Amino acid sequence: MLAAMMLLALVPASALALDTAKCTARPNGSTGSEVYGGTETRVTWEGQAAADEAITGLSIVFPRGTTFNDDTTGKARITLLTADQSQRLGFLDADYSLDGETFTATLDEPAQAGGYLRVEIYGVFFPVAGGEMALNGSYALEDGTTLPVEDIQPLTVTGVSTTGQITSWLSDQEWVQAWNSNRFLRMFLNPVIIVDSFPIVFQGFLMAVAIVAIAFPLAIPLGLCLSLMRMAKLRVLRGLASLYVNVVRGTPLFLQIYIAFFGLPLAGLSIDKFPLGVIVLAMNSAAYLCEIFRAGIQSIPAGQNEAARSLGMNAAQTMIFVIIPQTVRRVIPTMTSEFILLYKDTSMLAAVGVMEVVMYAKTIVASTGSITPYIVAACFYLVITLPLAKVVGRLEARLAGGGRRRKRQGGAGAARPLQGTDSAGVTAYVTDALTSQPVIKNDAPDAGR
Repeated sequence: MLAAMMLLALVPASALALDTAKCTARPNGSTGSEVYGGTETRVTWEGQAAADEAITGLSIVFPRGTTFNDDTTGKARITLLTADQSQRLGFLDADYSLDGETFTATLDEPAQAGGYLRVEIYGVFFPVAGGEMALNGSYALEDGTTLPVEDIQPLTVTGVSTTGQITSWLSDQEWVQAWNSNRFLRMFLNPVIIVDSFPIVFQGFLMAVAIVAIAFPLAIPLGLCLSLMRMAKLRVLRGLASLYVNVVRGTPLFLQIYIAFFGLPLAGLSIDKFPLGVIVLAMNSAAYLCEIFRAGIQSIPAGQNEAARSLGMNAAQTMIFVIIPQTVRRVIPTMTSEFILLYKDTSMLAAVGVMEVVMYAKTIVASTGSITPYIVAACFYLVITLPLAKVVGRLEARLAGGGRRRKRQGGAGAARPLQGTDSAGVTAYVTDALTSQPVIKNDAPDAGR
């Protein structure tokens, strides 16, 4: 009995297992090897049957949420290969069916025992969210025994955003295909690329807004200081301010950006791209704001300065409480125009690798070969510039119209701009400014004149 048991141990046991050799999905992106959810793909499963197994059916259960084309059952196929996969023995006839996420193939005749099977399932749509897709399977033998398929490795599926779903839907529309059949429209106004590039270029839009939102407030005090230096009595201050303004306004911003981004590292000064871009744009805008403030200050009648000084105010108090408040009111439209120019100038930072609107668009153009992303970038510029241009026009019209209305309403006691000979009006204005009262009073005896 002991000898018989030893002999039985030496005899190979019957192996009942259908081992998975590999399970893959065909890449369905425009580039790369990724498999995207919500996009049609083909799943290929290959497995080796045991030497004594003649398979009559195979079922593969896909993850929940997987869908199939309506004609998927007519496009699946099973191939019988040699054990070393070097030769195809033929296609096997089978009936295919779908039950929810379960794909089932029933062979017309049992497959060759110990055969190597390849099953190709077409028209598979994995869930849009993506992730690790775990597949399960089972197979049937001639005697009706059903056993599990072993070692099916999960598939990695990349999730698709809402934008990706829209572009996939657009690609299948007949009107989009007809639109893109025109070479000009396909190059400049491709609907699929417009939708696909919008969220990417939007990131650059936020970067551009952040740059100008920091640079412009920094440029305002710097420009005001430069304007005061240009009007100072000291020749040294006037010379330094004039030199800075003339050099910055007389050279291209593009050249200034290149000097800052490539010259400073050579001098041993390394600054990150974002803060350096903010600094360059702020210093450039300050030169233009200097002339805006200087023109606004010089537009204030000299009589107001003289009247304020006659009341005992020094130069600083006169500038802070009398001149600057009126200057700011007058230069707001011009400052808004400068803000628009500064926002558009952020596009030049793309030349040095700052990821703003144009840089993101340029990246997409390089990968798609279409100019459409630049059109999307232009729309993001117009979103800011058109409303602000409208605001500038209304401010200018309001300031011009307000002056005419006050002139027509020039009766006794009416509020109006301070005049150089109206010392009583200046006295009331300065008194209210020093006591933090926002009301401008004008109680001069000759107010009706």
